[in-house]
Amino acid sequence: MKIAQKILLAQLSSPDNSSTHCNVDTSAHIFFLVIHTLMFLVGLLLNGFTLKVYFCRAQQKVSSSMTIYLKNLAAADFMISLCLPIRIVNYASSSVSIRRVYCNFGAVAFYLNMYASILFMGYIAANRYLKIVRPLETHILQTVRAAHIISTMTWVFLLATISTYVTLLLLTQEPLSSVPSAVNCDVLHSKQLSILYKIIHTCSLVVFLLVLVSLVFFYYSTTRRLSLAQQRLPASSTSNKLAKSRRNMLVLVIVFCVCFLPYHLVRLPYTFLRRSCSQSQGFFYLKELTIMLSVLNVCLDPLIYFIFCKAFRAQLSLRKVFSTTQGATQGANTERRCSDGRMSTNQFNRKMSLTTTTKQISVL
Repeated sequence: MKIAQKILLAQLSSPDNSSTHCNVDTSAHIFFLVIHTLMFLVGLLLNGFTLKVYFCRAQQKVSSSMTIYLKNLAAADFMISLCLPIRIVNYASSSVSIRRVYCNFGAVAFYLNMYASILFMGYIAANRYLKIVRPLETHILQTVRAAHIISTMTWVFLLATISTYVTLLLLTQEPLSSVPSAVNCDVLHSKQLSILYKIIHTCSLVVFLLVLVSLVFFYYSTTRRLSLAQQRLPASSTSNKLAKSRRNMLVLVIVFCVCFLPYHLVRLPYTFLRRSCSQSQGFFYLKELTIMLSVLNVCLDPLIYFIFCKAFRAQLSLRKVFSTTQGATQGANTERRCSDGRMSTNQFNRKMSLTTTTKQISVL
């Protein structure tokens, strides 16, 4: 009787562990693997091209705070793309070593760069809002020095948080003899690390909510200023600029909400509310679908670079103009060579006719 009571108490006192080691249906892994592979290729191509435009331009001498934030956003998206192969291999493999590499480094780097993208999108929106509020002056937060400081502090804070988590994970992770079908890393968490894990996710949700509220506020304020300007002078240049700024801010808000809002709606319930294997499987699929939407951010952010950065648009225009000019120059050179060839042929024919005439005269 006492033994049965002890077993019952042990089961009731550790519901998380039972749900953590539940196996889930792996039929959807192929779908997740294919989608992540496609987004890896597209994201690597688009963000690699963006980094080339930003960092490999010969005329890149004058910079701005907006350009600095966009560069950091492009770097974070590029790093997310580089993190996807280990996630893809984790879907396809049941190796203990691969699961440890994924949990210790791959997943950590993925979430690090995802929250870097979230923060830099917030900085971009704040920078644009200050430009709307103070169009004729530069706020201290819009200076290049401030942008460098804010970007550096952001990366240092994220790296310090992730380094603490990885160090504790390597020192206290549970032994793993076999890999469960779920691709999560909860099986490696000790009791102490599980507490830190929940604290980090709670703080991450707070950061996300602050950025989300800021974006909504910036868009609402821009819309209000636009309506007031249209009441005064409907067809003025100020109204047109505000309308363009509102449209750009709306694109940023839509991309942010589509990519990151579903994940954060699911993440905390997945972390705190799992109590049975059926709940664990349902939350697992929801989490993987929302992570897939988060990865979609690396394919949509180039649209933000295009609409928010004049230098980026100008560089693309220069590439088109250069290619068109180069094609026209090559065509002109070809035509000139062809015309030169025709002139040479005519001159040769003229010389031959003169020689023949001379010979005929000499014979006569």
